[in-house]
Amino acid sequence: MTRTENFVADAVLRSVEELYGKLDAGQLQIQKTRREFDGDYTLVVFPLLRRSRKSPEATAAEIGEHVVAHTPEIRSYNVIKGFLNLSLDGSFWQARFAEIAADEAFGRAASTGRTVMIEYSSPNTNKPLHLGHVRNNLLGYSVARILEANGHTVIKANLVNDRGIHICKSMLAWKLYGGGETPASSGMKGDHLVGKYYVEFDKHYKEQVKELVASGRSEEEAKKEAPIMREAQEMLRRWEARDPEVYALWETMNGWVYEGFNVTYKALGVDFDKVYYESQTYLLGKNIVEEGLQKGVFYRRPDNSVWIDLTADGLDEKLLLRGDGTSVYMTQDLGTAFRRFEDNRLDEMIYVVGNEQNYHFQVLKLILKKLGYDWSDHIFHLSYGMVELPEGKMKSREGTVVDADDLIADMVRTAREMSDELGKLDGCTADEADAVSRMVGLGALKYFILKVDPKKTMLFDPRESIDFNGNTGPFIQYTHARIRSMLRKASEAGIAIDGPATASYCPEEIELVKLLSEYPATVAAAGENFAPSLVAAYAYDLSKQFNGYYHDHQILRESDAEVRRMRLQLAAQVARIISRAMALLGIDVPERM
Repeated sequence: MTRTENFVADAVLRSVEELYGKLDAGQLQIQKTRREFDGDYTLVVFPLLRRSRKSPEATAAEIGEHVVAHTPEIRSYNVIKGFLNLSLDGSFWQARFAEIAADEAFGRAASTGRTVMIEYSSPNTNKPLHLGHVRNNLLGYSVARILEANGHTVIKANLVNDRGIHICKSMLAWKLYGGGETPASSGMKGDHLVGKYYVEFDKHYKEQVKELVASGRSEEEAKKEAPIMREAQEMLRRWEARDPEVYALWETMNGWVYEGFNVTYKALGVDFDKVYYESQTYLLGKNIVEEGLQKGVFYRRPDNSVWIDLTADGLDEKLLLRGDGTSVYMTQDLGTAFRRFEDNRLDEMIYVVGNEQNYHFQVLKLILKKLGYDWSDHIFHLSYGMVELPEGKMKSREGTVVDADDLIADMVRTAREMSDELGKLDGCTADEADAVSRMVGLGALKYFILKVDPKKTMLFDPRESIDFNGNTGPFIQYTHARIRSMLRKASEAGIAIDGPATASYCPEEIELVKLLSEYPATVAAAGENFAPSLVAAYAYDLSKQFNGYYHDHQILRESDAEVRRMRLQLAAQVARIISRAMALLGIDVPERM
């Protein structure tokens, strides 16, 4: 419950118990009044009828009269069938607003003492970040900020998948066809250069498979026997054996990729407290597999591969080590999970990974549980759907996925074009225009992605996301800039803003205060559900409500100094909470636009 809901609930409880005696838990049901009815909060009367022995309407009226008579802050009531709607007095909302304005930590909970790690990004070092990574990074970073606002100690973690057959494919293709090309010699970002050779490997692999099929091999045989695939598998074995030549090439090419990733992370505005590397945890995972074999949790097949049989749990059999001794994703995930809980004393571990891995995490938790790790119950998979784009939008360099760097550049460019068209950059210097365009472009991207429930597959339209009207990031950013501009004009005109504001509130001002007062509860709900979309919806509702109020009421031109002071103070708090809400989404808001 919000602080206001608690106040109303306490007042109603006192009246009900004075009228009908002490209540059992759960008999008092209070909720926000629906918009089509007059009132702030509603008591559901039906659970109380056995006590009152009266009709729903009579019971509601009796309680309403008692509450209004004994609680000055509740000014009136009305009854709709079995529902008692209560309206709070304007003086209550003025007092509530004063508390909000005075509370520097408004919307931030006290420390819970709980430590939560959230893993997001988790890229492979064989290609650049793409649109799916963008949703992953924005979601993970926002959830981390929301959990921090809820009083948790949060460790933002990245697991880099820096080893495995897919990495060897890029390495081998560069060795065979690269001619010594480097990021410096090519002018390409390192991650893009390495991704180029991953595509090159696939091209030659398909050609070899086609030739083998033409010579009489089955497609399955051809895929296994293709010389370039055999070479890549041999390179992986040499890497695990720490062959100096292979290891040196691996370090060099991964270094190129990390430099490229860091540029993209900086552009997205995300960061990490800890970075884990699969190359550093897969050996621990192998040790855990050996322990599982000794405990009888796993078993070894004749080809020397190691498996776990989960058919009794309604799942299937899962590979943990290949016959040649090389590890798989599950191997390193076991090692990484163990290392994290042992090193950080975590209360919870959240994995932000796409919904195509739902089964993987179901199996991971179950294996850890069978190995005797009770902390497996504190692993949560924050699953999200794919991001799709309209046909023909922003084709990537590879022609198969939407490149994150291309997407960011396109968003900033589109923001600049649309802002210029609408005159939003008039009066800005070149540097200011660049800064606002980047802020609006990235704000549009982040908001459009985060306003959607993570579980849903979403369609992302870049131009629609930059609309300055409707449920978009730029609309909210412009609302903040409009308020800040108004406050600057007030200051330049010598209009006093500080000090007690004694003017009475009109209904629209009460509605704004009510919405402001709901911010902490929104943040709490977003934290409980790992749902930035709740914060996004709140920021939009607050912005929309303020814009309607701004359109209908004079603020700077108000002749009554006390009313003007009150309205400017109210606007200032709206801007403050918009800024805080958007910060939880990783979005900056401009001071001017």
